[in-house]
Amino acid sequence: MRFRGNKQIASVVGLVLGLLCAVEAAKVNKHKPWIETTYHGIVTENDDKVLLDPPLIALDKDAPLRYAESFEVTLTEEGEICGFRIHGQNVPFEAVVLDKSTGEGVIRAKDKLDCELQKEHTFTIQAYDCGEGPDGTNMKKSHKATVHIQVNDINEYSPVFKEKSYKATVIEGKKYDSILKVEAVDADCSFQFSQICNYEIVTPDVPFTIDKDGFIKNTEKLSYGKEHMYKLTVTAYDCGKNRASEDVLVKISVKPTCKPSWQGFNKRIEYEPGTGSLALFPSMHLETCDEPITSIRASIELETNHIGKGCDRDTYSEKSLHKLCGASSGTVELLPAPSSSANWTVGLPTDNGHDSDQVFEFNGTQAIKVPDGMVSTSLKEPFTISVWMRHGPGAHEKETILCNSDKTEMNRHHYSLYVHNCRLILLLRQDPSEAENYKPAEFHWKLNQVCDKEWHHFVLNVEFPTVSLFVDGSAFEPFLVTEDYPLHASKIETQLTIGACWQENSGHDNDTETVSEPTSGGSGRMAQFFRGSLAGLMVRSGKLENKKVIDCLYTCKEGLDVQLPEEVASAVKVEFNPNQSSLTVEGDDIDAFDKVMQHISYLNSRQFPTPGIRHLRISTTVKCFSEESCVTVPDAEGYVMVLQPEEPKISLSGIDHFARSAAEFESQEGVKLFPELRIVSTITREVEADTESEAAEGADDDPTVQETVVSEEIMHNLDTCEVTVVGDELDGEHESLEVDMSQLQQHGMEMSSSNLGLVITGVNTMANYEQVLHLIRYKNWHTEALFDRKFKLVCSELNGRYISNDFKVEVNVIHTASPVEHANNAMVQPNFINPIHHASVDLSGHNLVNAHQASVVPSAATIVIVVCVSFLVFMIILGVFRIRAAHQRTMRDQENGKENEMDWDDSALTITVNPMETYEDQHSSEEEEEEEEESEDGEEEDDITSAESESSEDEEGGEPEDQQGASRQQQLEWDDSTLTY
Repeated sequence: MRFRGNKQIASVVGLVLGLLCAVEAAKVNKHKPWIETTYHGIVTENDDKVLLDPPLIALDKDAPLRYAESFEVTLTEEGEICGFRIHGQNVPFEAVVLDKSTGEGVIRAKDKLDCELQKEHTFTIQAYDCGEGPDGTNMKKSHKATVHIQVNDINEYSPVFKEKSYKATVIEGKKYDSILKVEAVDADCSFQFSQICNYEIVTPDVPFTIDKDGFIKNTEKLSYGKEHMYKLTVTAYDCGKNRASEDVLVKISVKPTCKPSWQGFNKRIEYEPGTGSLALFPSMHLETCDEPITSIRASIELETNHIGKGCDRDTYSEKSLHKLCGASSGTVELLPAPSSSANWTVGLPTDNGHDSDQVFEFNGTQAIKVPDGMVSTSLKEPFTISVWMRHGPGAHEKETILCNSDKTEMNRHHYSLYVHNCRLILLLRQDPSEAENYKPAEFHWKLNQVCDKEWHHFVLNVEFPTVSLFVDGSAFEPFLVTEDYPLHASKIETQLTIGACWQENSGHDNDTETVSEPTSGGSGRMAQFFRGSLAGLMVRSGKLENKKVIDCLYTCKEGLDVQLPEEVASAVKVEFNPNQSSLTVEGDDIDAFDKVMQHISYLNSRQFPTPGIRHLRISTTVKCFSEESCVTVPDAEGYVMVLQPEEPKISLSGIDHFARSAAEFESQEGVKLFPELRIVSTITREVEADTESEAAEGADDDPTVQETVVSEEIMHNLDTCEVTVVGDELDGEHESLEVDMSQLQQHGMEMSSSNLGLVITGVNTMANYEQVLHLIRYKNWHTEALFDRKFKLVCSELNGRYISNDFKVEVNVIHTASPVEHANNAMVQPNFINPIHHASVDLSGHNLVNAHQASVVPSAATIVIVVCVSFLVFMIILGVFRIRAAHQRTMRDQENGKENEMDWDDSALTITVNPMETYEDQHSSEEEEEEEEESEDGEEEDDITSAESESSEDEEGGEPEDQQGASRQQQLEWDDSTLTY
C-alpha cells in the first residue's frame, strides 16, 4: 500500500514537473509572425483611412492556445505583435498596430493624397513580434507582403476647353454633318470625373446644334445674304455635372456659294465732269472656283443709246460741227434750230431739251417745206446728204426723209431719200437734158440699222452714177440698183420737203413713173409721211465728204479707254468698236486678264457733258480643259452716273446807253453798238473752309454753315450771238445793221440778217466773239424823226443749252442846234454816254463824252429843257405875284376907296437866263471836287469797269432833286431893278 501510494505521489510530481517544463518552453520565441501575401486597399483623396482587403492581421504561433480551457493561460511577449514595417521609397502611408495580442493593424496616409498626382501606390509590408533577447536578436519578422492601394478621386476640377476660341467657314446653301469640333478636358484623375459627358450651345436661336462629343453642325441651310458670320457661346459638363469654368466662343463664317463671277465690281460708278478718265473696275477679279481655264473672252459694253444721238457728242448745230470736223463751205442745214432767220422748223415737235442735240420727231402726220433757194434745184455736181435717223420697223409704205418733187401739176419726184421695208432708198432722176437712155435711178440698201430703233448716222456721197453710203462710219454697197429714163423737160418749179413728199391729189402716187400727165385744178397735199426721229439733215453741194470728216461727225465724246500695262500687253488682246462704246478682251492668263480689266476706264472729253446714267454690261465666255465641267460666268451689270456739270453763267456787260450825233448815224462808218462789250462766264461752286480755325469760327457764328459759295471765271466757246431790234423792225430803206465780214471770215463765223436783226453763228472763243461784236455798226440815213433806237444782244453756247443775259442798248440821236454864245467862249456839242445798269434816263445827269476824251458839257437837249423849266418857273412866280397884288388892290379899294398907285408895270420887265454859265459853274465845281478826290486816291487804279463807275456815281451822286431844283430856282430869279411902282 505504501508502494502504491508512493507511485501515485510520483505521478503527480511528474505531471507538475511537465507542466513547469511546458511553461518554460512557452516562453521561448520559436515562431515568426504570419501575414497575408497580398493586400489591396482603397483610399479617397483628401482622406487618410485605407480600406484593405483582406484586413491587416498578423498571427504568431508563439501565442498561447486559447482553446485550452483546463489551463489558465498567461500571454507572453513572444506571442504579441509589436508592429508593422513598410518598405519602399517615399511611401505616403504608415501601418499602425491596433491590438498587439490579436495582431490587428491598419494602414493610413501620412498626408492628404492627390489622385491627380498619383492614382495608385504599391509597397511591401512586414510584421514583427515582441520577442526580443538581451541583444534584440530574439525578435521574429514575418515575410514581406505586397500592398496595392488605389486613390479614389473626388470631382474637384471643372472642364476646360483646349482652345481659347474656335473658327470655321462654311458655304451657304449646304447642310453639314459636322462643321467643327470643340473639345474640353477635365483635370480630375478618375474616369467618372475626368470625362466630358455633355456640350451645350448657350447662344439662343441659332441654326446650329452640338452633340456630346463636341461636333457642331447646322440645322438648316445658311444664307450669306442673311448672315455673314455667326458667333456662338459653347460650354461643357463633366460626368460629375461640373460646368466648364469658362465658356468658349465659336465663330462660323458663311461664305457665298462659289459661283464663277466677277468679284469686287461696284455697280454704281460716279463720274465728275472735267476729271479726265475714271477707272471702272479698279478692284475687280474673275472668280473661277479653282476650275482650270484655257481661255477667257470678255465684252464690255457702255450703253449710251439714250444720250443724245446714241452717245454724248457736242451739241452744236450740225453746220458748226461740219466746220469743226474740217468740212469746207457749201453745207446747207435743212433742220436747223428754230430762229428768226430759220423758222421753217418751228412747228415740228422736238426733244424739248438743250442737254442733247436738237432732235425733231415725225409721227406720220408732220412734214415741213424748205424755203425756195436753200438747195440748188440741180444736183449735177457731186453732193453729199447726211442725216441722223432713228426709225423702227414701221409699216410697209414708203416713208420719206427728203423729197424734191413738182410743186404743181405733176407728181414727179426729182430726187428723194426714203425708207421702205427696212431699206434705205435714194431716188435720183436724171436731168431732162441728158440723153434718152437708161441710167441708174434708184439705189437700195437693206440694213438692220434702218429699223432697229437706234440712232445711226447716214452719209451718202453722190457722184453720179455711183453712190457711196456710210452708216456710223462704215461703208455699205447697194444690193440693188434700178435704172430709168430721164424726166421729161418742163418749166414746173419744184418743192423740197422733209418728212413727206409734196404731190397733187389727182396725180399718180408712183414716184418712179417715167411719164405723168398734167393735172388740172388739183390741190397739193403731203404723202408718204415719215415715222421716226431726224436730226442734222445736211446737203453739201460741189464736194464729197471725206472719210475723216465722216468719222469725226460720228465720233463720240465719251467712251471706254484702256491703258495696257507693259507686263501684260503681249498676253492679252484688246479690240474697240468704232465709237469706243464697247471693247473685247481676250487672253488665257487669269492674272494678266484681271490687270487689264482693272485698267479699263470711262472718259468724257466734253467740258459740259450730258448728265445721267450710262449702263455697263460685262459678258464673259470661258473655255476649260474639260468642256463638260466648264464653268459659266454670268453677266455683270452696273452703271456710270455722270454728275451734273457746274453750269456756266454767261454775262454780257458794257455801255448800255449813249448818244451820238445824227451825222455819225448817217456817216459811212455808222455807230458802233457794243464798243466796250465784255463777255464773261462764271461758275458757282461750294468749297469747304480753308482752315479748321475758320470752320470753327463759322461754327460759332452759325453751326449750320459748313461750306462757302465762290464764283470762278472759266473759258469756253460760244456758238451764237443774236442782235435784235427792240421796238419797230428795221426799215431797210434808211437803216441797217452791219458787221465786218472780213473779221467773220477770219474767225470762221457766219452772219445772217433780217429786218429783226442779225445772227452770228460759228463755234469760237468768247474773245473772238467780243472782237466781232465790237464792230457791229448801226446806220440810219434819215435821222430827222429819230430820237432813239434800242437793241438787244443775247449769246449762247451748245445750241442754246447755256444762254446769256439780255444785254439791252439804247442809243440816242443828238440833233445839232445853233451854237449858244457865251460871254467867255463858245461850246462845241459832243456826244454823251451813260454807264450801264441805269433803269431810266435822267437827262439832267448825262455825262457827255467826246470821241477822244471824257470832257463833260451840256447837250442841246439839256439846254432846251433847262430853258423851258426856267420859263415855266418864272411864269408860275409871275402869276402868283399878280394874283396877290390884285387881291391887295381890291382890299385897299374897299377900305380907302382910293386907287392903288403901287400897281407894278411889267412893260419894262427883262429876264436874262444863261443856262450854259450855270451848268459850267456847276460842272467846274464838280470837276474841282473830282480832281481833289483823284489827288487823294492817286494810287488807285485808273481802269474801272462800267459797273464800278456806276456804283461810284451812285455813291457820289449829285444833289437830291429838290436841292438841285432849289439852286436852279435861285439862279433863275428875275431882276426887278427896272420895275416902277
